[in-house]
Amino acid sequence: MSAPPARGTAPSATTGPPVSTLRPLNNAAAATVLCAGILCAVAFGAGGGLYLGSMTVVEIALTLGSGLVVAGVVVAAARPREPPTTPRSAPSAAGRPIYGAWTAALLLVFAALSAVSIVWSVEPNASWEDAGRLLAYGGVFAAAVALARIAPQRWSAILGGVTLAAVAVSAYALLAKILPGQLDPNETYARLQQPYGYWIATGLTAAMGAIGCLWLGARRDGHGALRALAYPAMGLQLTTLMLTYSRGPLAALAIGLIFWFSAVPLRLRGATVLLAGAAGAAVPVAFDFSQHALTSEGVALASRASAGHQLGVLVVAMLLALALAGVAIGFFTARQAPKPQARRLAGAALLGALAAAVLAVAGALALSQRGLTGTISHDFNALTNPNAKTPENTPDRLTAIASVRARYWKEALEIFSANPVLGAGAGGYATARLRYRTEPLNVRQAHGYVVQTLAELGLVGLAVTLALFVAWLVAAGRATHPWDRRWQRWRWRRHRVPYTPERIGLLSALAIVVVFGAHSLIDWTWYVPGDACVALLCAGWLAGRGPLQPPAPADSPGVQSRAPDLGALGTRRLGAAAAVIALALLAAWTQWQPERSAQASERALTVLSSDPHAARADAQAAISEDPISTQALGALAAVEQHDGEAPAAEATLQRAVGMQPSNPQTWTALGEHDLALGDYAAAVNELRAAVYLNPEIVAPEPTIIYSPELLSVRNDYLEALRASGA
Repeated sequence: MSAPPARGTAPSATTGPPVSTLRPLNNAAAATVLCAGILCAVAFGAGGGLYLGSMTVVEIALTLGSGLVVAGVVVAAARPREPPTTPRSAPSAAGRPIYGAWTAALLLVFAALSAVSIVWSVEPNASWEDAGRLLAYGGVFAAAVALARIAPQRWSAILGGVTLAAVAVSAYALLAKILPGQLDPNETYARLQQPYGYWIATGLTAAMGAIGCLWLGARRDGHGALRALAYPAMGLQLTTLMLTYSRGPLAALAIGLIFWFSAVPLRLRGATVLLAGAAGAAVPVAFDFSQHALTSEGVALASRASAGHQLGVLVVAMLLALALAGVAIGFFTARQAPKPQARRLAGAALLGALAAAVLAVAGALALSQRGLTGTISHDFNALTNPNAKTPENTPDRLTAIASVRARYWKEALEIFSANPVLGAGAGGYATARLRYRTEPLNVRQAHGYVVQTLAELGLVGLAVTLALFVAWLVAAGRATHPWDRRWQRWRWRRHRVPYTPERIGLLSALAIVVVFGAHSLIDWTWYVPGDACVALLCAGWLAGRGPLQPPAPADSPGVQSRAPDLGALGTRRLGAAAAVIALALLAAWTQWQPERSAQASERALTVLSSDPHAARADAQAAISEDPISTQALGALAAVEQHDGEAPAAEATLQRAVGMQPSNPQTWTALGEHDLALGDYAAAVNELRAAVYLNPEIVAPEPTIIYSPELLSVRNDYLEALRASGA
């Protein structure tokens, strides 16, 4: 006997033997694999998003691909010549409001604000690069909005693709530890960090994938084999998450799980998948934590490989055991669904176990040396202490409270205090923080979306962000109605909607966005395209879906394989599609320029000694392609110095200083140039400006010794002081 429908689910309107759905199933599988393939290409292609070359390729691909999708939807959504038999309950895309348009527009406004911040940015070229990334992100969001409008019945392909991509990324991350000799022979850290090169990003992918596995295993619709596979997939995600030794993704997953279990009525099914996956993951995780070769840094490859192979055996055994468990659970629940009383008892037992765990933790804290309140106060102070020591990269960090994020947040707020309205410019945190930092570690992000937005774009950027957030909440709420409520006349009123498979899937997608959003408050993973594009795809689909209405079947006579009527399109729609493609091409061209300039600058320095004429041409081309790049100006100055044109090199370096007067690197380059020419007085003034913007240059020796670059600048400064007699 099949399981009864969820509370509020409308019963099926048809009876009798099931109709063959081979073609729709194949189409859905192809769409799922395509979605997963695109997300995997983004994750593996862009990596951690910190390298301009790989990021440029991914940004251009996303921008152009999104432009083609949006343009295609503009054409395909034209009102077709429908036969009289087309049901009125399934209006065409042309007959519905454009849901999510305001949210997409505000996201593009935020990208435009980042681009305009070039005018006041402390590092304009970083602002240009940041705007290019946001344009690509805006394109992904707009494409998801458009796809939800034209093909709302493909929601399962989006959610399935997100889950499949997360499983693939997590599997590769684990394989890098299981087979280090083949996949990661030069790794020095024990934490999983492939394919991003950043363990927290890998952990976040696993956390979002765990929500997808929860939906896959708990849903009532779909193939039974896929529900069974959700169990080993959940075990894989949780194992990957734990072996990154990352607390942020773990906390974000906890928030996402709280939302999912409170909003989705498949709690016992979801708890079964989660608990089974956790039980299976406990074995390889416990083994990893107990092995010195797997948890320590700088271990020899042979030792890592030997322990990794043993870990691989346990992971394979876990996957097989969870697969069998999934099949068995699916078989027994399909034959005889649990009775209501049994479900109530199971739910009460789970709630009791959760309450007992909370009480046990509270009791342990109360019996500790500091007591309950003392321990909470001590841990809060450790969490907010900007001088806290960084936890070691071992499993012990999972129970540590202290974090260096408070230091980065403090620096970001100091930057904001100096520039409260407009900030230091998009991407300017890394340069602006040099004035306020108290240690030589180079950090490019503030490890928190809100504080970094305040530092880089000020109150204006925060206002645009809040408007974007509210617009998205309103748009996403039309399709999901979490907790059976919706905003109506400025009140959050009760609004019951049937828990159809689509609504449950959309609530799961919302939980994935919640995980990403919660984590973005405490880290910089929105810079990692492999994570950000997952959240943007889900968020865009939720915004563009609109109120849940029964869409026309994919193979209905009035919808499937029907080309738009070109006569009905008109010049307006064709012009709009052409404008979208033109804007995508323009955006891709702007995204390409920084990389073109960087490549030309590198070529100029490479051929300088062998072909000075070609080096000059490359340097000038670099400046033409990116007029605000100090790297290009530095390459031209190097060419001019090589050719004995000291006054021209001086003018070029002064131009760089005038372009970025708040960047200590421009002052340093100019000061070192004057020092080499023997103009010691000018060198002192210029290097003194660099010291003002980056006080760590004159930090005590034990601190600065760990930064050869700072030590070199310090030595130059001291030499200029001695030579000038200052």
